[in-house]
Amino acid sequence: MKRWLAFLFLTAVPEFAVAQSMDALTPQVRADIIYARPGQLVDAGGFRLNLYCMGSGSPTVVFDSGWEDWAPAWSKVQPQIAKWTRACSYDRAGAGFSEPGPMPRTSVRAAGELHTALHNAGVGGPYILVGSAFGGDNARVFADRYMPEVAGLVMVDGDPDEFEPREMVEEQHRGEAGIISRLRDCRNAIAGHKPLPMLSSRPGRPQRTCAQQFFRGLPEAEWSPELNARLLEIAQTKVAMYDAYISEMEQTPWDEMYLQQHRRSYGMRPIRVLTSGNHGVGHLETKPADTPAHMKYEQETTLAQARWLGLSSNAKQIFARHSSEYIQFDEPETVITAIREVYDEARKRTRGNGH
Repeated sequence: MKRWLAFLFLTAVPEFAVAQSMDALTPQVRADIIYARPGQLVDAGGFRLNLYCMGSGSPTVVFDSGWEDWAPAWSKVQPQIAKWTRACSYDRAGAGFSEPGPMPRTSVRAAGELHTALHNAGVGGPYILVGSAFGGDNARVFADRYMPEVAGLVMVDGDPDEFEPREMVEEQHRGEAGIISRLRDCRNAIAGHKPLPMLSSRPGRPQRTCAQQFFRGLPEAEWSPELNARLLEIAQTKVAMYDAYISEMEQTPWDEMYLQQHRRSYGMRPIRVLTSGNHGVGHLETKPADTPAHMKYEQETTLAQARWLGLSSNAKQIFARHSSEYIQFDEPETVITAIREVYDEARKRTRGNGH
C-alpha cells in the first residue's frame, strides 16, 4: 500500500461479504490457497526468503509488493502471467513466510537479498521487474544495481518518491511518524501477548484489531476465506513482520535519497507506468472527497509518475480509469496486458541483438 496514506482508508474499509459460501467462489479464487502456505524457502544471505515461482520461460517476471503487503498481493495476476513465462513473487524479509533479515530494512538491502535468493533458487535473468507502490522503490533499486540482468520494468501505481515536490515529501514523512507509532503499538501488544489495539471505529460496522490493517484491510474480498484466515493468523503472531515494516518506513528518507542520486537510463528497455489517479486509496468505495488538497496530491503524484518515462526510449504511461491503487485487484487485465507488452518488447529486443 502507499505508505503515508495507509491510515486514511484502513479506518474506512467497507465490510465485504468474505464469509461467502465456497460454492460461490470461482476456481481462480480457490487457487489462491497456494499463498496460504510457504512456497520455496531460499537462502538470501544467512536467512531464507519465501519465493513462489510458477510457469516457465524467459524473461522471468518478478513481483515486489507494496508496504505492509506480501506475495498474495499478486494472486490475481501471477498465475495468469505463468501461462506464458516464468513468474516469481516473494515475501520480503520478515514478512509472510520469510525469515527475518538484517536491519535496517533499506531498499538497497531488499534488492540485494532478492537478487541473491533468485540466483540461489536457480532463477537467472533477464528479469522483468513489477513493483506495486513501495515495491516500486525496490524494483528501481534492483534495476540500478543489476541493470545487465533487467529486461524491463512495470510500475503498478508506484511511489514516485524521487520526483515528488519537496513539500509533499516532507508532509509524507510527518504522516509516517504517526503510522510507525501505531504499528509499534500493535507489534508490542503481540510480543507481550496482550489484547491488540483497535482500529478507528466505523459507524455501523464491526470493530477490527490492528492486525487487520495489512494489504488494504483484512479480510480481503478478492481472496478465499482460507487465505484470509491464514494471513490474519500471521498478522496476529509474527512480531518480526512488524519489525520489518517499521524499519522499511523509517528508512524511506534514505531510500528516496538513494533513488535521487542513482537515476540512470534504462536505454531501450521497455517501461510501463500504470497510474490509477487514486494513489493511496485502497477502495474506490471509500475514496476521499475531491477537495482541492486531495486533487492536488493526486495530480502531483500522476505528474511525478510520468517522469519515469524519461528513463527509457520505450516508455508509456497507462491510466487505470476505474481502479484504486490496487490495480492488480481492480483491473488485473490492465496489469497483465502491460506485463505482456514489456515481455514482447523485451523478446523483440533480445532477438534484435542476435541472442
